[in-house]
Amino acid sequence: MKKILTLLLIISSTALLAQTKKDTYSNDFPAYVIYNNEGERVTYSQMVNSVIEADVMLFGELHNDPISHWLELSLLKSFHSIKGDKLIVGAEMWESDNQLIMDEMLVYNLVDGKSYTESSKLWPNFATDYQPILQYVKANNLPFICTNIPRRYARIVFQKGIEYLDSLSDMAKSYFPPLPIHFDLTQPAYKNMAKIFPSDEDFEKQQQQQTRSSSSAMHGSKPSNLVKAQAIKDATMAYFILKNWKPGMYFYHFNGEYHSAFHDSIVYYLKFYNPDIRVKTISIIKQPSVMDFEKRNSRADFNIVVSDDMTVTYISKPF
Repeated sequence: MKKILTLLLIISSTALLAQTKKDTYSNDFPAYVIYNNEGERVTYSQMVNSVIEADVMLFGELHNDPISHWLELSLLKSFHSIKGDKLIVGAEMWESDNQLIMDEMLVYNLVDGKSYTESSKLWPNFATDYQPILQYVKANNLPFICTNIPRRYARIVFQKGIEYLDSLSDMAKSYFPPLPIHFDLTQPAYKNMAKIFPSDEDFEKQQQQQTRSSSSAMHGSKPSNLVKAQAIKDATMAYFILKNWKPGMYFYHFNGEYHSAFHDSIVYYLKFYNPDIRVKTISIIKQPSVMDFEKRNSRADFNIVVSDDMTVTYISKPF
């Protein structure tokens, strides 16, 4: 009997110690919490095990959010450990006409990092937010694809219209999908964007009235051109993802959250160009509390909720 009591005491003490450790080391103030598209909390490993089954994984970041950039790098390491040399990396932050010098640095070792940064079009937060990713890619001999349309061509679409792309050189046309580019402005992302502006017809009427009232009236661009300038970015990113992907490979792409939210935008074009492609998405979402998340607020297969007072990696406007 004494032995039984001693054994029960040991078991009870062990359980209490385990519970104490659990309580001591549990995090009641996390920097982020991951939720699936049903609003259920999941672990990092569960998220990785799910998204790794896709062909393409789109990480929708908030550009100045430190959690975004830390997790982008963490996921890159996780995906590499699973996929090895079947992993391809790409991003919105690099424009397609930057691919030559990217390959000269990563593939052919013709230029060093200093020469690359001096000769490339890089975002202002490159050194803090994106350079660690590029360093990992280079150290592990992974391909990196510059997927976005050069902004000068998106600006042409906005200022003059999509038809002006026909007048560009063959080399210029190689930096975006083959013409004519498909547009469906009834897609939710573009439809919501268009709601902010008047219709093309109303805009034309306003322009005509301004012209009649003033000989020096300025003529702007049609509102639909602005939406198409956004859509051509999504189309170009999808095009270069698929151009560099083949069955058996895994393409990990990171982009602004709006470009993949609600399985729209880039996802729409990926499915348009290749209906059989399997796509998974992650969105970074900010809200006052990370401890609760409602299914109706889901924007992706996995939603990484970050506190809205999280520190930022840069400030776009001084206070």
